Amino acid sequence: MRDADAVIVGAGAAGLSLAHRLCAPAPGAGPPRVLLVDAPPGPLTPRERTWCYWEAPGGAFDSALTASWDLLRVHGPDGAATTGRLAPFRYKMLRSRDFEELVGARLSDHGTVARVAATVESVRDVAGGAEVRGRDAAGRPVVLRARWAFDSRPGGRLPPARTTLQQHFRGWFVRTRQPAFDPTTADLMDFRTPQPAHGLSFGYVLPLSEHTALVEYTEFSRRVLGTAAYERALHHYTARVLRLGGFRVTAVEQGAIPMTDGHFPRRAGRAVFRIGTAGGATRASTGYTFAAVQRQSAQIATALLAGRPPLPPPAHTARHRAMDAVLLRALDSGRVDGAEFFTGLFRAVPMERLLRFLDGRSRPWEDLAVGLRTPVLPMLRTAAELPLLPRRATVR
Repeated sequence: MRDADAVIVGAGAAGLSLAHRLCAPAPGAGPPRVLLVDAPPGPLTPRERTWCYWEAPGGAFDSALTASWDLLRVHGPDGAATTGRLAPFRYKMLRSRDFEELVGARLSDHGTVARVAATVESVRDVAGGAEVRGRDAAGRPVVLRARWAFDSRPGGRLPPARTTLQQHFRGWFVRTRQPAFDPTTADLMDFRTPQPAHGLSFGYVLPLSEHTALVEYTEFSRRVLGTAAYERALHHYTARVLRLGGFRVTAVEQGAIPMTDGHFPRRAGRAVFRIGTAGGATRASTGYTFAAVQRQSAQIATALLAGRPPLPPPAHTARHRAMDAVLLRALDSGRVDGAEFFTGLFRAVPMERLLRFLDGRSRPWEDLAVGLRTPVLPMLRTAAELPLLPRRATVR
């Protein structure tokens, strides 16, 4: 006996996005019965986080956005700024709490997705489908069966890879005494930060008004920092670079995103699939995930609603994954200077084309045009050595 047509493990960006898509009616039938499983409130509940992505106005989650911008700016190490208009896109900022409320209201209205609070211990194939086992808040066993299972939980180990970096960051939501920000323009990368001995660092500023913004310090490197090191970097950036004057910190966020050329299996069994970052949705060269999750969720839902096996499609093409592998290795080896690399791209490539490239939607001729704006010889040398490098597993 099945409890549902599909069970989704995890109610983060990937799980909620797929549940949101599965609310649509199936051709010639009602919507599928879906169970959405998330951990009870407690230590496993993730902190509130911010997702950013670019898309045209009128997106499915626009009503929940904290802010959006049609101008992006990049500061090079020399301080020179490059500003570009994103049209036809906008850069959008979505807080996880607002996303959860919007999608939760849609799920409640449609009534075809039931929510289950349980700490999941296993997801496996069984005869005729998949089984999810866990425990509720009181420690009682929970067993759920469905035709298909979609698991968004991150694994304990990253897949074997030739290069694995971390995009790690700490951000302050600040309120200044005096006007300090231009709310029309987001600073995507500000390389006026002291560069680490290995990898690269940059500031990131999302202005919400003249007095408020999210200000982050970010590094691409092999290891994350301690909280004190992030705090020192943020104090330096806000005081010496942005010169904010007096301000107070109203909230803090911190995280790390794997940047790896490892292969994330999208199938964990006959009826069990991995989705989100666990299913390879994170773009290895940038860390962007949310937009790829939406594309992946839409294609999974289309297949399931049409009665086809809902194998998640690759979130990024083989061509873009190969380019990511070259860039990661070039950054990790020090063969290219990360700050100069990204600054050069934003100065030389039209903003809309570069954003399509960074999002994995560019066409081959656009990839070639972008590639010619990079340090060609170091990149070719890196591409030539990649097949000779071993893949090694990394603990998260």
